[in-house]
Amino acid sequence: MKTSKIDVLFVGNAIMDVLSSCNESFLKEHCIEKGGMNLIDEERALYLYSNMPEKTEQSGGSAANSAYGFSCLGGKAGFSGQVATDAVGDSFISDLESGGVSFAGKQAKTGLATARSMILITPDTIRSMNTYLGTSLHLNASHLPEHTMAKIIYLEGYLFDAPEGPSIFARAAEIASQSGAELALSLSDSWCVDRHFEALTEFVKDHVSILFCNEDEIISLGQTDVHGSVVLISNWVDELVVTKGAAGANILKEDKQVNVPAMPCGEVVDTTGAGDLFASGYLFGRVTGASILKSAELASLCAGEIICHFGARPQLNLKEFVAQLN
Repeated sequence: MKTSKIDVLFVGNAIMDVLSSCNESFLKEHCIEKGGMNLIDEERALYLYSNMPEKTEQSGGSAANSAYGFSCLGGKAGFSGQVATDAVGDSFISDLESGGVSFAGKQAKTGLATARSMILITPDTIRSMNTYLGTSLHLNASHLPEHTMAKIIYLEGYLFDAPEGPSIFARAAEIASQSGAELALSLSDSWCVDRHFEALTEFVKDHVSILFCNEDEIISLGQTDVHGSVVLISNWVDELVVTKGAAGANILKEDKQVNVPAMPCGEVVDTTGAGDLFASGYLFGRVTGASILKSAELASLCAGEIICHFGARPQLNLKEFVAQLN
């Protein structure tokens, strides 16, 4: 399988986000812990899915969110992940493609159902998440394209924790090397770094050109404080992107350092997807020839749009919104 002409190939877990507003009694009736994030099995997932009121469905997962945002900016994005041949899997692919993202993944004909995260939002805006990982965990290296014309292959760190995660990462690095693409990685979460510390450290040192992380994640990888970890890891990669929440972000490339402030477009409502859309903006800047500073500002604007509403899909026209930088 080959990908068509794209700028960035995003690789990660394919998870359909299913959002629904509900009252407290619904949570109690269905034994859902308010504000919690629970991993559930297929039977429980199908039960909740069938009982949720007025659902809104969006293709999700960290890398898929980044791909969607990248496409909204005008970039050509591809996404590789695994869904099932079921209604949710069809919706996942359709939603991505409606946003201009090429689906370059696998739609399994048998086995587990498509992954989904049932997100129930009570009137006080608290989100209770129930996630079934399903067939997304069974993506393997053979499902990646044999060649890509992408300038960058982007991996989400969560995927490393999947049964075939390390082999998928190794294959992605091989494809990048053969195709002349750069390899970008988001560490995703400090628990993922802690759990796979030695293997991820070796992978970053050997293969990663652009590394995205927050302060907790870089501390886990560097095994010291933020400053010491930044100094250490900036010698491993070509570009180190460290997001700092309300304090903005730092980017280090060779002997240059760029600092950008956070740029919320209004009141902060929900930080879900902020890191994903930061990556969208930064990668779009880099593949279109923007400077490190301009790419970082673009990234901060994209993250600033996402945190002012619920969900990881832009509500404003991102292409027009970021035009203020010009």
